[in-house]
Amino acid sequence: MAKLIYAAITSLDGYVADVDGNFEWAAPDEEVHAFINDLERPIGTYLYGRRMYETMRVWEHAETFADHQPIVQDFARIWKSAEKIVYSRTLENVSSARTRIERELDAEAVSRIKGHAERDVSVGGPELAAQAMTAGLVDECRLFLIPIIVGAGSRALPTDARIRLELLEERRFGNGGRTPSGTKAGFALVLQTSRVIGPRAPDAYPQKNLCYPKTRRVMNNLCSRYQQ
Repeated sequence: MAKLIYAAITSLDGYVADVDGNFEWAAPDEEVHAFINDLERPIGTYLYGRRMYETMRVWEHAETFADHQPIVQDFARIWKSAEKIVYSRTLENVSSARTRIERELDAEAVSRIKGHAERDVSVGGPELAAQAMTAGLVDECRLFLIPIIVGAGSRALPTDARIRLELLEERRFGNGGRTPSGTKAGFALVLQTSRVIGPRAPDAYPQKNLCYPKTRRVMNNLCSRYQQ
């Protein structure tokens, strides 16, 4: 059975974008971009929400990146070769090949995709990933922790669920992030890969949002640990 993987580049306080929707601070350098390409290469199917698909579909036009670095052109080829499923109630048409639209994320249908797929499946976008995680569909979570605190915005992880993770691997990159001006960030970028053990029933806990204060403390500790 294929794995369903959620991968995201996130700030230390747990956001994939700030309140204005900006994520320039998440742009990877060449070392990290090449590593991400190798992680994405085995993916056979991408599951997207509408906004994530509209962000990613630029990779359909490989000619746009003809004058870019080889690692950028490589990612465009990887993305184009995979199947895509876009979950949207309003989207009528898609502008990329190997792409179809579904109106709802159906847990049984995704389980069938995993069961029949010969290559792993990736879920992209925090909202769709949160649905998949709370439904117990996600097998692995890969978080690239960028050494920046943005304060508010789009959460990388669900805030209304308690989900157990088991850390499988932690990798530190020499200096994998760049600031919006293009200069290298002053801290190391860290990749944490975790196995998703599964969501817990909501009534097992008297309060909601128990996981995020703890997550924030862990991320703040990482910031102190990896400061150079």
